[in-house]
Amino acid sequence: MKPAVLTKSWPVRRVRARASTRTKADLLAVEEPLELRVRGRSVAVIMRTPGHDADLAAGFLLTEGIVHSADDIYDILQCRDADVRANEGNVVEAVLPKSVRVDFDRLTRHVFSGSSCGLCGKATIAAVRQQFPKITRPLRVSAALLRSLPAQLAAAQPVFQATGGLHATALFEADGRLLVAREDVGRHNAMDKVLGHALRAGWLPLRRHVLLVSGRVSFELMQKALAAGVSVVAGISAPTSLAVEFARANNQTLAGFLRADRLNVYAGRLAPAG
Repeated sequence: MKPAVLTKSWPVRRVRARASTRTKADLLAVEEPLELRVRGRSVAVIMRTPGHDADLAAGFLLTEGIVHSADDIYDILQCRDADVRANEGNVVEAVLPKSVRVDFDRLTRHVFSGSSCGLCGKATIAAVRQQFPKITRPLRVSAALLRSLPAQLAAAQPVFQATGGLHATALFEADGRLLVAREDVGRHNAMDKVLGHALRAGWLPLRRHVLLVSGRVSFELMQKALAAGVSVVAGISAPTSLAVEFARANNQTLAGFLRADRLNVYAGRLAPAG
């Protein structure tokens, strides 16, 4: 397996006010398609940053409700047959036990409909609740702990520091210890890579863990967190209205605008100070 190429050098023209235009090399984050196959059928084409593709595939299958534990995946293999040689490394096959039921029609319909599917908020939340149970015993963490997390995430984003072009998600234990962080051009992919890693490591359900995302928190990210049993989600930026509705409906704690000295709590409760 070839190592993943995460950045490419590209000539750019730098234009400054009241200064001459110069051409310089700049590093860009790589974006390539990954085709995911299950039982020989293509179920998704994901535009992603190469690397940790097996985790991405596992996380995708988890958050789509196809698999629920490490036992539901025998292996995730890179395809090398003749029709994928031109895209070697960009096609993977998830090998699942026969006992795992795959609704291909629902899966492909959901993947390709995206955020333009036209479902209202209540219908969307109700549909997800049929797949993933709401949190019954939510984790309580302190504001001080949440405020300490962004610095750890920033230190785990080397490609963002080089390019300025990637999102990130990190998984922490309840005491604030960083377990895993992943970067990707897609914020949903970054979370799938983290959750897929946790799934394959046998950590699920993540009832005593915190997820931190580098940007805004959308409904879909809250849904993905719920699929893994995560009750505390925080973002460097703001959540969407539907993300807040979803968090409140499922007993999740949702915080945003995390800074070293402040944060906002949109859903749930934090542990008392001191």
